[in-house]
Amino acid sequence: MSVTTRRRFLQSATASAIAAPLIGQIAFAGESKLHVACNQFCWMNMYRRHGKDFNADLDAGLAEVKRSGMDGLEAMLGNPAAAEQMIPLLKKHGLEMRSFYSGATLHDPAAVDASIAQVVATAAKAKELIDVRICVVNPAPLPEEKTDEQLEIQAKGMTKLGGALAEHGVTLAYHFHAPAWRSDGREFHHVMTQTDPELVKLCLDTHWVYRGSGNNVERVYEVVERYGSRVAELHLRQSKEGVWTETFTDGDIDHVKVARGLEAQGVEPLLVLEQAVEKGTPDTMDALESHRRSRVYVEKVFG
Repeated sequence: MSVTTRRRFLQSATASAIAAPLIGQIAFAGESKLHVACNQFCWMNMYRRHGKDFNADLDAGLAEVKRSGMDGLEAMLGNPAAAEQMIPLLKKHGLEMRSFYSGATLHDPAAVDASIAQVVATAAKAKELIDVRICVVNPAPLPEEKTDEQLEIQAKGMTKLGGALAEHGVTLAYHFHAPAWRSDGREFHHVMTQTDPELVKLCLDTHWVYRGSGNNVERVYEVVERYGSRVAELHLRQSKEGVWTETFTDGDIDHVKVARGLEAQGVEPLLVLEQAVEKGTPDTMDALESHRRSRVYVEKVFG
């Protein structure tokens, strides 16, 4: 998802004390069926290219999500009111919400506490209404690289947020876009090495690693090898020759290799489709059919 679109959609943030590590809260033991979810952004993105607004009629939109074969939706929630609006509709259509997506401003000392407070309040409301397990947070990017001081403040904020979420039985999963991969992943690696690994897990978006590193697929596999044990969730998107494909399928990234790398580390992340379209993406199907086909491929790779 583009940075601009998400920042418009979300008003985010956070504050609170560090809690004990969250143990055993992510896994859904004993499931015989592979759980496949999708992010709300995918539907917004695919609807928009056909001149429609997914959020204008969430009831109808979520009915399509269910018909596409999805088990759950990773909703984009900027505040508790958004959770109160979304979750009853998810339940109506038999969709789970094991994770939700939020932004947060964690590099600015004037904003970090309020940002943490808002994310935690949203998570608490979501936990009250549905069995959410993961809060996916993308720290607000800047047009330029963050300074060493800003990165230090951000890392401390991430750990603080992770502890506060843990008090509500929710795991923090760090998410990122291409800007975190400037200067060979300077911001990404800073977050991963300077935060508490018990309180800050990783939502690994394979394609943002790929694109952010200049379409270097080896960086994807290196991240899996180095940080695989911290992966709580995967965001799944594919491209061919650098352009997003219409469905999740074979392409630039070998997701079988990704799956095997995580399996070797005993990791079973939440699987969330984030297939989207951009300039150059073929236009041969709607969002429902795209997700239906994408689920088949996820089953092939991860099932």
